[in-house]
Amino acid sequence: MVFAIVGTMPLSKLQATARVGDQAYDALHNAIVKGEYEAGRRLQIRDLAADLGISVMPVREAIKRLEEVGLVETQPYRGAVVKELSRDELLQIYAVRGLLEVEAARLGALNLEASEIAHLKQLNDKLRDAIKRNDVIEYLNLDEEMLTIVYAASGNVVLMDHIRSLWDRCRFFKIMGARGELSEDIIAKLLEYQPALIEAVEAGDSAAAAQVTQASIESAMQRITVALSH
Repeated sequence: MVFAIVGTMPLSKLQATARVGDQAYDALHNAIVKGEYEAGRRLQIRDLAADLGISVMPVREAIKRLEEVGLVETQPYRGAVVKELSRDELLQIYAVRGLLEVEAARLGALNLEASEIAHLKQLNDKLRDAIKRNDVIEYLNLDEEMLTIVYAASGNVVLMDHIRSLWDRCRFFKIMGARGELSEDIIAKLLEYQPALIEAVEAGDSAAAAQVTQASIESAMQRITVALSH
């Protein structure tokens, strides 16, 4: 099975506003986390400003903010580039994700409403369909939407913010990891944990929800180790 990645689209011109810096940040942030700007890509401020139809100052500020959240780094002689994570750094990110997401799942499992559980089931159906259509971006969006429903039910906004930040930092790897031929085993892994999590939260079983989440993170870490072993 081959997942198709939509080709890079040019940045759209921004509307004049006092919040143009925020718009520039959002535009660049989205291009990175959607895989449109690949790891190692140079972010040339003047070119980006021209693409967005704004001055260089908001772009420079946006790039600084992207550095602060770990999506961009400054390299000697190259300037700002989209950050490429090493295996060790990815594994560290996933280890922290495990700590935060297991707790979020444990707390969230106790607080979901029947309507939210029904929504999870609908999203899971769409997620499976996305796999059939080879749409990796849609798969990842739906997976994160499902997890957001569960984790947000924990009621801890700060916890959710940190989790989203970590998702952004490893999003590019997840997109690249789904390119090319996937074995039946990997496909099964991609579809294994969502139904189990739904079953756990439907039963209000916080321990099971935490266990499923831990298993999902550990499975992802194993795939990282194998994929980046050379």
